[in-house]
Amino acid sequence: MFELRRRSSRVILQVVLFLLTVPFLLPLVQMVIGALGGIGWRNFVVVWDTGVIPTFFRNSAILAASVIAIVYVLSMTASFGFSKLHIFGKEVYFWLMLAALTLPEVILLSPLFVTATQLHLYNTLTAVVLPLAALQLPFVILLTRNYFDGIPTELIDAGRIDGASVVQTFWHIVLPLTRPIASAVVVLTLINSWNSYLLPLVFLQDRSRQVVTLLPQFFVGEYTNDQTKILAAAVMTAVPTVLAYVLMQKNFERGLSAGALK
Repeated sequence: MFELRRRSSRVILQVVLFLLTVPFLLPLVQMVIGALGGIGWRNFVVVWDTGVIPTFFRNSAILAASVIAIVYVLSMTASFGFSKLHIFGKEVYFWLMLAALTLPEVILLSPLFVTATQLHLYNTLTAVVLPLAALQLPFVILLTRNYFDGIPTELIDAGRIDGASVVQTFWHIVLPLTRPIASAVVVLTLINSWNSYLLPLVFLQDRSRQVVTLLPQFFVGEYTNDQTKILAAAVMTAVPTVLAYVLMQKNFERGLSAGALK
């Protein structure tokens, strides 16, 4: 890490960084201001009075926790295999998996809908959890594999010499070293699954199974479009992901930088 010693250079850098954050900060500020428009804080009371907030937040928590668990387990084991194990054709499998990154979510709706219907999963959280986890795995595995590449192979060899199996080596030696990248995986997966809109909109029709991103439907209709309530719902929806990032910020940044650079 380098240090800028000239005061003018530090000032210029601060100005550049501030200008880069403005396009991302302005929509957030506008969202909060809009949420306080009209009747002010009572907008949040009106959103709460819909009576679905506890149910929607519970469903979103179950959805996010399930996706995080699946993505974490599969990404860690797959990255360990791609990085440290001798598997015939593993590079072919890796690049085939990365090809999935080119598939936009919207073009998968039709085959996913048919599959969910045939498996009797339509209108269940499972119909959303599995596709969300599958869509996030390629990028997460790409990130975590780079992190695993930075773990010295000598540690694994030492474990094997001491008689540890592959599973024991992974569990006792490798996995404890992955806390930074694990934080990055958890935060990224939480944000993507919590903010998912298209899949829940298509696959969750029963109100008792819907999630927080569908809250605006209560304030949008054929003859109504209450933007203040929609923005208030958006602010309430964003709180858990903001708190998660703040609590895991240090490890998240370390893991993201380590996973992005070899």
